[in-house]
Amino acid sequence: MNAAFWQGKRVFLTGHTGFKGSWLSLWLQQLGAEVTGFSLPPPSEPSLFNVACVQQGMCSFTGDIRDADALRTAMQAAKPDIAIHMAAQALVRYSYAHPVETYSTNVMGLVHFYEAVRATPSIRAVVNVTSDKCYENQEWPWGYRENEPMGGYDPYSNSKGCAELVTSAYRSSYFNPEKHAEHGVALGSGRAGNVIGGGDWAEDRLIPDMVRAIAAGRPVQIRSPHAIRPWQHVLEPLSGYLTLAEHLYQHGAAYAEGFNFGPHDADARPVEWIISRLCASWGDGASWQLDGAPQPHEATYLKLDCSKARSRLNWQPRWNLAHTIDQIVAWHQAYAANPAGSDMRALTLAQIAAYQNTDI
Repeated sequence: MNAAFWQGKRVFLTGHTGFKGSWLSLWLQQLGAEVTGFSLPPPSEPSLFNVACVQQGMCSFTGDIRDADALRTAMQAAKPDIAIHMAAQALVRYSYAHPVETYSTNVMGLVHFYEAVRATPSIRAVVNVTSDKCYENQEWPWGYRENEPMGGYDPYSNSKGCAELVTSAYRSSYFNPEKHAEHGVALGSGRAGNVIGGGDWAEDRLIPDMVRAIAAGRPVQIRSPHAIRPWQHVLEPLSGYLTLAEHLYQHGAAYAEGFNFGPHDADARPVEWIISRLCASWGDGASWQLDGAPQPHEATYLKLDCSKARSRLNWQPRWNLAHTIDQIVAWHQAYAANPAGSDMRALTLAQIAAYQNTDI
């Protein structure tokens, strides 16, 4: 990723109040981009968006991507060079209880986003962020490649498979790489695995569940200790999205494709390894126990093959999983020590800087 590229670039980002969106908003601010965000209010209290004062360095619109007119108006007002779509209903278990909301947000919300892009002539590069769960999961021991069939067992995963099909249709119909000289828009998608990092307080996620359990002085409840996921620090896929956006902007149609962004194979670990390492890093008697209640279906084995991103974009992970966990513990312990007085914006920016300065 070329930091100088982003200086002065106008970036429109949906989902900027969420966990990933807040990290990306701060990173873009640090790089000198002019950032405009469009999103619902922060999804939790506390939230990274609020405790790290993300809004200080950007233009922030509160809105719902299911409101096509509001989204288009905000995007046109921003006159962005680059548009990144991250707004989503992102939880598997929530999608079982709220399938209509999940599909209307993740599928029709994306259609509204692409329609807004079509109505905004300043845009040259578009990145749609989906998920590793967009693939039809066969429980294979090897990683999924970008040309694998889309699918999804649960409403969330299926909606992300649908989002990739929508992206393919819009790329073919309106942003066709063969006609790039006519329309001038390069459209790519980024698919990432389970992201973790400081400042995540969402319901029904491993790290937030542990932070809440520790604060309450009780063991964290774990549903599927043997489930394997491509765990990675949130900065890893964000660096991939930024790298992809650069290539789309600079080289156009040559990179108008889907790309996986995941960890090295050694960091595709079971939940039990993650939580045991977290407890050891945290100390103070942190512990976990198995939640024996019946659970809805979730994939037990999921890995990504990221060789395409490595060879085409020269992208690869910087932080291994053990270091990632230490960074998360440092972030949350700093906040827990002084929730009202800690400068979490400075700490978050410091972790971003440390990530950028890590040798690959």
